[in-house]
Amino acid sequence: MAEETVQEGSAAESSPREEGSKRKLTQKQKAALVVVSMGADRASQLYKYLNETDIEELTYEVARVGKTTNQEVEDTLDEFYKLCLTHKMMTDGGIDYAKSVLEKAFGESTAKNLLDKVSKTLASKPFNFFAKGDPKALLSLLGTERPQVIALIMSYMEAEQSAKVLENLPEEKRIPTVTAMANMDRVSPDAIQIIENEMKRKFSSIITSEDNMNLGGIDYVADVMNHIDRSSEKKIFDELDVSNPTLSKDIRDKMFVFEDILTMDNRSVQRFIRDCDTKDIVFAMKTASDEMKDIFFGNMSKRQAETVKGDMETTSNVRLKDVEEAQSRIVNLIRKLEEQGELVINKGGGEDTIIV
Repeated sequence: MAEETVQEGSAAESSPREEGSKRKLTQKQKAALVVVSMGADRASQLYKYLNETDIEELTYEVARVGKTTNQEVEDTLDEFYKLCLTHKMMTDGGIDYAKSVLEKAFGESTAKNLLDKVSKTLASKPFNFFAKGDPKALLSLLGTERPQVIALIMSYMEAEQSAKVLENLPEEKRIPTVTAMANMDRVSPDAIQIIENEMKRKFSSIITSEDNMNLGGIDYVADVMNHIDRSSEKKIFDELDVSNPTLSKDIRDKMFVFEDILTMDNRSVQRFIRDCDTKDIVFAMKTASDEMKDIFFGNMSKRQAETVKGDMETTSNVRLKDVEEAQSRIVNLIRKLEEQGELVINKGGGEDTIIV
C-alpha cells in the first residue's frame, strides 16, 4: 500500500502538466492566465484600470503562473469570452434577452452559471443600493437632488426603475433631468466618487466606481420613456416640445409608441397580433383612431375580427388607465418581438425597404 502511494506520488511529480490539467484554478489564477495570454502590450493597457491592490495581487499571480497546459489556457479564455459576452448581452439587452440567447448557444446549465456570475458582478456597480432601498424613501430623497445628480444616478438603474423615478419626480425637475440624461456621455470615476461621497452621508450602503462607463444618452432616455406610463409620457413630451423641440424629436425617433403601429408593415402587424391577448386588443381599441382600428382588423382573421368587435360592443365602463396599460402591453410585446428578430419596427419614419 505504501509502495503504491510512493508510485502514485512519483507519477504525479513526473507529469505535472497532466496533473495540472485536472486542478481547479482560482479566479485570480484564471485572471493571471488571461493577462499572460494578452501579451505585455495589451496587459499594460488593462493595468491602468486597476487599483493598486488589484495590480499587486494580479502581478503576484502572474509571477506564479509557471507551467500550464494548453487545455487550462483554452478553458480559461473560453470562460472569459463567455463572461464578457454575457455581460454585454445583460447590459445591452437585459437578463431575459441574455438568458434566451445563452441557452440556445450553450445550453440551460451553462447559461444559468454564466448569468449567476455576471449578475454578481453587475450587482457591484455604483448606486446599486437604490435597487434594495425602500422605493418611497429613495424617491423622496432623489426629489431633493439637483437634476444632474438625479440623471447620473438614474443612468445606473434599469430603464424600468428609471421610469418609475421619472414618473414620481417633481414636475419642475422632470425635463431638466431628461435633458441631463440625454446629454450625458462618459463620466469619470472622480466625478462619480464625488457624488458617492455626498451620498454616503445619507445612505448606509455605498459601492465605489471602477472605471468610466457609457451613461445616459438619447437611446437610454428613449428606453426609459418606453417604460413610463402614457400619461406621464405625454406630459413630458408636451413640455419638451416647447422647451427643447429638437431633443423631443430625437427621443421620439428612438422610441416606439402605440401610434407607431400605423407605420408598420402588414406582416409585422399580423405577427404581433398572433401573440396578443384578445382582451388587450379590445381595451386598446377603445380610444384608437379609425385608421388604427382598420390596421388591426385588416390584419386579423375574419373570425378574430368579429370576436373583437363583439367584445368591444359588450365591454363598457373601461377606465382610461386600463386602456393605456393594454396599449403599453402591446407595445412591449412588439418591442420584445423586434429584439428577437420576429418583426421590424421602422423607428426613423423613413421609407426603408422592410424584409420580414
